[in-house]
Amino acid sequence: MYMLKENVSAPDFKLIDQNNKIHTLSDYKGKWIVIYFYPRDNSPGCTTEAKNFRDNVDKFKKLNTEVIGISPDSPLSHKKFTDQYNLPIILLSDPEKEVISKYHAGGIITKRISYLINPDGVIKKVYPTVNPAKHAEEILSDLEEFRN
Repeated sequence: MYMLKENVSAPDFKLIDQNNKIHTLSDYKGKWIVIYFYPRDNSPGCTTEAKNFRDNVDKFKKLNTEVIGISPDSPLSHKKFTDQYNLPIILLSDPEKEVISKYHAGGIITKRISYLINPDGVIKKVYPTVNPAKHAEEILSDLEEFRN
């Protein structure tokens, strides 16, 4: 599987979240960012992964890290999903799959792939395979290593 490499600048993006707010990568300069791509709101694996991030969001916040999920779903779908599961994370809508393609998460179904990006916008870790139930903890462990 082809994906972006570690230690290169992450591609910029401009997408709308579940509250119709525009987000760009540069909005997060100075913070660590987890960008995770997922196929669809409310599917079993995607729900497990989102809830895993939700349950660890305070740990990410303490490490100055923003968690951002991206899928082809609409902002309205994201809003329903975040409301249903009380998800305190940003979910961005990429219906044309432009950003999904830039980050090499595209295909017939969006791939479950994640990137850990440092405060300078550089990809520090790529996660080409993900266990939805344990992914947040895996990233937190790596994040603590990078920060030390």
